[in-house]
Amino acid sequence: MQPTITHQPDQHRFVAELDGARGNLAYELGDGLMTITHTHVASELEGRGVGAALVEAALDLARRQGLKVRPVCSYANAYMKKHPEADKLRA
Repeated sequence: MQPTITHQPDQHRFVAELDGARGNLAYELGDGLMTITHTHVASELEGRGVGAALVEAALDLARRQGLKVRPVCSYANAYMKKHPEADKLRA
């Protein structure tokens, strides 16, 4: 089962919900750059692809808006290193 991802642009975050638990990814925007600052997934969702889904949602937004990405968050940084197509967005 895939999480439901909601973008909350006014709060600069994406929220994932699955089986009643939540995760989120926070980001900042400025000067053609998206900085991914934090990713958190509830412990009961770990290992179920929720963090990856959050990072992909953020990267999709960056692609659509023509932004480069600076992954300050260690999870987002590791994800981008593992996925060459995502790493092309790195600032």
